[in-house]
Amino acid sequence: MRKLIWIWSSMILLFLCSCASPSDSSEMSIRIAAAASLKDVMEELTPLFEEQYNIEIETIYGGSGKLARQIEQGAPVDVFLSADLRWIELLKEQNLVEEDTYIEYATNRIVLIGDDSTSRLDTIQELNLKENEQLAVGNPESVPAGTYTKQALERIQLWSRLEDQMVFGSDVRQVLAYVESGQVDYGFVYASDAMISDKVITLTKVDHNLHDSIVYPGIVISKSRSKEQGQKFLTFLTSDRATEIYNAYGFNPMRGGKIEQ
Repeated sequence: MRKLIWIWSSMILLFLCSCASPSDSSEMSIRIAAAASLKDVMEELTPLFEEQYNIEIETIYGGSGKLARQIEQGAPVDVFLSADLRWIELLKEQNLVEEDTYIEYATNRIVLIGDDSTSRLDTIQELNLKENEQLAVGNPESVPAGTYTKQALERIQLWSRLEDQMVFGSDVRQVLAYVESGQVDYGFVYASDAMISDKVITLTKVDHNLHDSIVYPGIVISKSRSKEQGQKFLTFLTSDRATEIYNAYGFNPMRGGKIEQ
């Protein structure tokens, strides 16, 4: 009889553990959708956060527009780190994000890159492609770096003149790869992307007055099952240690909505 009671007790305990495990696991892990330009920063930030909070992070990267569309379609994401405000606003309109978790933590600059044989320019107005040369740009429909680039080139009447020689990338890192591999002669990327590559040089910076402000926002997704953990990660993005990492990778940190110089 005692043996039978022990067996039933063991079975009940196993059943309760099996029911609890998925919930416990989900609460101690978060899935982050992050703009491609954040990849190197995230790879340094993630282990620091995991060690401090004992929360596991899984990160997927891509163009901000592509990631936002995946979240729209129900992709299991807890936190969205975009490279501009546009895609956050899109998700806000559909009540897909927790608005009170919204933060802005860094800014960036658009730069023109080429290989080390390319002459530097004083301004992008001097960019004049030869007939056989090509220019890589992030797809303006889904890649914030491409959107900013298009705004700037349209402002100085260069977009229509260069468009036939453009190659569009699915995210800013693909644009960087095109120039690194020599597939194209020039590319517009973020200053932070140019900094991590020893195969390209910055030819000139784009005047920030020619396009919308470049701001990196973050927010928790409404359907997240790990909202508290996601909020902890967003708070971590405003920490002193995170700020040091942004600086090291060519970003300008923000504190209280202001840019740190």
